[in-house]
Amino acid sequence: MNKKQKGFSLIELLIVVAIILIIAAIAIPNLLRAKIAANQASAVGSLRTMSSAEETFSSTYSDGYTLTLAQLGGAAGAVATCANGELVDEVLSTAPNQKSGYTFTFTPTAPVALTAGVPKGCAASGDVGFSISATPVSASTGTSSYCVDESGVIRVNPLGTLIAPTCSKSGFTPLQ
Repeated sequence: MNKKQKGFSLIELLIVVAIILIIAAIAIPNLLRAKIAANQASAVGSLRTMSSAEETFSSTYSDGYTLTLAQLGGAAGAVATCANGELVDEVLSTAPNQKSGYTFTFTPTAPVALTAGVPKGCAASGDVGFSISATPVSASTGTSSYCVDESGVIRVNPLGTLIAPTCSKSGFTPLQ
């Protein structure tokens, strides 16, 4: 008797699996690089947002810049005050201050902006400056760190380490 078998042979299946693995080996590194690039772009965008929020806070409350990232944000839907400006989302303004694989660190820049006449509703005077840095959580989330200060210039550190104490004194190049 001669029976015809239907289906694939083991060799044919192994060849298909090998082709899929080769394609995956080519595609996955590109996918990871694209994810890192997206995280880095998100970090720069968040720094721009926080810099604009600092300027808005300073002009709205006539009290200098904020003393913490929490002062820029607040709970969603709450009323904006000097203590919670509601200018950035709660993801950026609530500890651990992480978004898209980056940790955001705020450094106030003394001295205080006002020695007298602190606006009503503000517990204390804000500072004359600020510095915010964005550092990758791990090497798989980003390769560079960034910072911005009251000048509005975003600077980049290609080594990905924390930029401290202030952005303008870091010596890193401005982002092009």
